[in-house]
Amino acid sequence: MQEIIKKADVLVEALPYVRAFHNKIFVIKYGGRVMLSEAAQRGLWEDLAFLHFVGIRPVLVHGGGPSITQKAASMGKIAKFVEGRRVTDAAMIKIVEETLSEINTNLTKSIEKLGVPTVGLNGAKDSIINVKKMSAKIDLGFVGEIIDINPELIKEALKNKSIPIIIPLGKGKDKFTYNVNADDAASAIATVLKAEKFILLTDVKGIMRQSDDDGSLISTLSQKDAQDLIGRKIIQEGMIPKVKACINALNQGVKKTHIIDGRLQHAILLEIFTDKGIGTEIIK
Repeated sequence: MQEIIKKADVLVEALPYVRAFHNKIFVIKYGGRVMLSEAAQRGLWEDLAFLHFVGIRPVLVHGGGPSITQKAASMGKIAKFVEGRRVTDAAMIKIVEETLSEINTNLTKSIEKLGVPTVGLNGAKDSIINVKKMSAKIDLGFVGEIIDINPELIKEALKNKSIPIIIPLGKGKDKFTYNVNADDAASAIATVLKAEKFILLTDVKGIMRQSDDDGSLISTLSQKDAQDLIGRKIIQEGMIPKVKACINALNQGVKKTHIIDGRLQHAILLEIFTDKGIGTEIIK
């Protein structure tokens, strides 16, 4: 009986959050090594279904870096990166598009098995993400910098009670397809949709004061303090673009941003519907 009561307590704890976030938009970025865990994948699908059925409107933006690198290697092509961005020549952009399309199809099918309607969208083909070729010291090839977002198809999917699942590719005025950083794409989409929350699923617990000490997790961080930690090199390497994506979203109207460990089963539910949460929230 006590175990049953504990389950009821969990539901009661979630109630204020369910009420507060009903009909609000959550933009979630999913990618990187998190995608390699089958258990984490199943947990994500179930979390999205839960959000959907309690009246929250999730939007999923997914990457696929490890799968792209693996597929390129199987074709004899070695992945090259400059400052964390994939060098994307004409052959690589085809691999990127094919791999992300496969991932998108698998995601839509898996989530629909839970009774949730989905709409797979391609940022380039569906003219959602408009870009220009990114200028850099070294030519990165078909790597795009976001100019603007056309949200109409996303809004239409949400209006029809479906979960939009978006491939972060962009279309240039030259009609070419460009690879786009998934964190940047998700942040820009969250901004245009005036999302309540922007959630980044990563393969670390959140932002740490000491990278080798799990007890140093920072649960809440202001935008100003986040910038200070970057300056002091406490936030570094791959976490910097994620934090900057959160700051950009906050500066343009997103209410709250979260960086959480997507390897943990039901990470989204634990962060959003519990009093303590499990990762780092960055607030304005």
